[in-house]
Amino acid sequence: GACADVGGVSLALLRNTRAAPRRRHQPARAVLSTRCRAQGSLRREINLSVIDQYVDYLVKEQGVKSIFVNGTTGEGLSLSTQERKQLAEAWVTKGKDKLDHVIIHVGALSLPEAKELAKHAAAIGASAIAGIAPFFLKPTNKDTLVAFLREVASEAPGVPFYYYHIPSLTGVKIRVEELLDGIKEQIPTFQGVKFSDTDLLDFAQCVKNNKEQFALLYGVDEQLLSALVLGASGAVGSTYNYLGKENNLMLEAFAKQDLTAAKQYQLCTGEFLSFVFKLGFGVAQTKAIMTSVSRIPMGPPRLPLLNASKDFIEKAKAKLDRLTCC
Repeated sequence: GACADVGGVSLALLRNTRAAPRRRHQPARAVLSTRCRAQGSLRREINLSVIDQYVDYLVKEQGVKSIFVNGTTGEGLSLSTQERKQLAEAWVTKGKDKLDHVIIHVGALSLPEAKELAKHAAAIGASAIAGIAPFFLKPTNKDTLVAFLREVASEAPGVPFYYYHIPSLTGVKIRVEELLDGIKEQIPTFQGVKFSDTDLLDFAQCVKNNKEQFALLYGVDEQLLSALVLGASGAVGSTYNYLGKENNLMLEAFAKQDLTAAKQYQLCTGEFLSFVFKLGFGVAQTKAIMTSVSRIPMGPPRLPLLNASKDFIEKAKAKLDRLTCC
């Protein structure tokens, strides 16, 4: 395990059964949690010992065979560079011959740090890398953002690169439609986007203009079916850690053009998310749900995040147990 975009790492991927752009990774991805151990009142150390168990749980219990490591759910930006390297190595090693894709998030505020992580990911055999925009001193236009991403991707010249678009956390609101225009000439390894935003107009324009060239992976779990209708290549999300089976069934129904069944699965998982959003839902709460469902101890989050309350855990687990699609 580790400290987590679910399970001591970051993101897991779900298989997308829809036709994919050629030569592109097309699974739907689940976000992984980083497994942490409490050390005294303040320290939270990553725990690599449960990653083997985590891999088996994702594959056998949820049907998830691709992961996204050191992302949001995995608390990647709250980890040190060394911790992120340890987690990346552990997931690549433990996932060998079990997982289809291990995408390592290498984004950082510091360009040298992001480049170091990209180079490391390439050296250990990651399937792909991804990077967010720097979000303290922010890029203010497309050219500046592309220049930053180009520097990061250049450290892993043989590894596919994804842009991780999550403006609700970065505050960088450069439209992805604009970003993708001409980006392949600037970043030859550019593979696609993890689009974690509710702006379906921007997403639709990305699909319209780039579907045959890039993998467009949607990252807002409760809106996945809408994104599939628009033409999403796949998905990345935290709920696929514990609702992976249900989302795979939705993907299969959609692939068969059974929109009635697909809608029922989306409404069912949305019912759960609507419930926990009202209770207060975030990374810490995701880890608590994962611990409850998988029986893999995910440990506490790292400060400034605080543990989920006992009341939240009890109510969320009871709601999950009552879902008719599970």
